[in-house]
Amino acid sequence: MKILNTNYENRVYGLDVFRAIAILIVVMGHGGLISGNLFDSFPSFPLIDGVELFFVLSGFLIGSILIKTLENEKKINLSSLINFWKRRWFRTLPNYYLILFVNLLLVKYEFINGDIQKFSYKFLFFLQNFSEGFVDFFWESWSLSIEEWFYIVLPIFILIFNSFLSRKNTLLSAIILLIIFPLLYRISNSDMNVDGFWLDVHFRKVVLTRMDAIIYGVLAAYIKFYHASFFQRNRNWMFILGLIIIYINIYVPKEPNDFYTKTFSYSITSLGAALLLAKADSIKKFKYNVIGKSVTFISVISYSMYLVNLALVAQVIEKNFPPQTKLENAYMYIVYWLATILVSTIIYKFYEKPITGLRDKV
Repeated sequence: MKILNTNYENRVYGLDVFRAIAILIVVMGHGGLISGNLFDSFPSFPLIDGVELFFVLSGFLIGSILIKTLENEKKINLSSLINFWKRRWFRTLPNYYLILFVNLLLVKYEFINGDIQKFSYKFLFFLQNFSEGFVDFFWESWSLSIEEWFYIVLPIFILIFNSFLSRKNTLLSAIILLIIFPLLYRISNSDMNVDGFWLDVHFRKVVLTRMDAIIYGVLAAYIKFYHASFFQRNRNWMFILGLIIIYINIYVPKEPNDFYTKTFSYSITSLGAALLLAKADSIKKFKYNVIGKSVTFISVISYSMYLVNLALVAQVIEKNFPPQTKLENAYMYIVYWLATILVSTIIYKFYEKPITGLRDKV
């Protein structure tokens, strides 16, 4: 859309659809704070967690970047990693620290509920959920910690393995390690007694338990590059299989303290989501009419939407303008969506994009 001056030629439309669906699912979920029983009479259909889609997409994109770096430079060195980290952090850190500061103000001045005592230096270094979960402050930052640590760990493993392995085996070794280790860590903690809430906190939202969520996306990038014919030829079958895996996993009965729930269910979700990527990546272009441009618009501002929709919009409405009737629920739910998109667009256009643009100048 013109407001963002988007360059459509350099985008993969299928991945924009993937990203847009992910953020819309997340925003819909948090909108439950506002909607109340507004949609109780509508047919319900379970959706995959949008964050899981974000994880595998992030892995796919990061994996593609690292593969190109490996192939172009033959040997990864520290300078390559520093350049990779610089580009990543120009993209992710400014928004994170901005919204972290805003969360501090909102909690301090009681615009939203939260415990200011839960803030610590850990939030500055993405340590708030490194080995255990956290609650009551900047809840949505859990996934950002997992991503940031993944951006650090995977390249370091590649640097180490590339000193004595071929380029192809370097990445494959790192992938296998990061698939196995988080699963073993979940297994080692599977005797923890939890209810549904604390299962989410201690298993789904911890760096050490969930880094494999992103590595499945890297595995998809690995297959795309080193087995391109297979990746393209089987994209439709992989898409169907991915959906089947996702929905079988959704419908399998899962109690919080079941061994499967705490361990393999997360791996299965990630694998299913990753299988969707080949089809998405194959859709390079689309007729950029209103629908096409709207999808790309949502995709472009998705990171800002992820950061603002819960605390800056949903929780502010919930505490300060709580709907009292079903009609008010409807009005405020519309306001929630409009405010989320508007604030995200402003942040992207005047803050996120200009700072990201500086990374090639530094």
